[in-house]
Amino acid sequence: MTNKSNNWERLEELLKWLGISVNQFTRRLNMPRVENLYHIKRGNYGISLELADRICEAYPEVDRTWLLSGVGTMCLKDKDNAERRPYYHQYVEDAIMKLDELKPAGKAVMPYITGYDFVMRSASRAMCDKQCAVNDLFLRRVELSDVVQGNEYVILVDGEAIWCKVRLVCKSAQWRLVSRNRLDFPDRYIDSAKVEKAWRVVARLAVMTS
Repeated sequence: MTNKSNNWERLEELLKWLGISVNQFTRRLNMPRVENLYHIKRGNYGISLELADRICEAYPEVDRTWLLSGVGTMCLKDKDNAERRPYYHQYVEDAIMKLDELKPAGKAVMPYITGYDFVMRSASRAMCDKQCAVNDLFLRRVELSDVVQGNEYVILVDGEAIWCKVRLVCKSAQWRLVSRNRLDFPDRYIDSAKVEKAWRVVARLAVMTS
């Protein structure tokens, strides 16, 4: 999860590396007000998804994962040995069923996470932590026969993409879908024969939205 206490430290490090002022930085990002950055300096907000995307669009050599979490290093060129996989701005609930048609927004580099195919967002109220409503999901396509009880997956059922923890109910050939927020989202049972595709959630990164 993004830590508000060191968000400004990362931005200061980036500004020093770029050799520009805060005002120059905001103009380069086409931000309407420099005050938005000073809210981060005061600890009112963290680095949002929108701000990270703006920065990476203006400076493609900057690592988005480092901006959001502080994990790894600032520059992608310092991570030649790390896995680089596509990440998408779209949400899994709306877009994973048409993944082949989408254009990646860039490359995700996470030195401590391996074995994922791509990164896509989710805003699932059933699965996201209450204090942080958006997650980046590190996903790997798996065969349905390889789905393991107790792991988290994004599954495609009747054209609906669902992020959940899967429990197998073998005798009735059903899957029980379990959410993190079980108080508001009770367990759901589906016929396993209706599951079209599955992606294992290798890791998730909770990020600030504002």
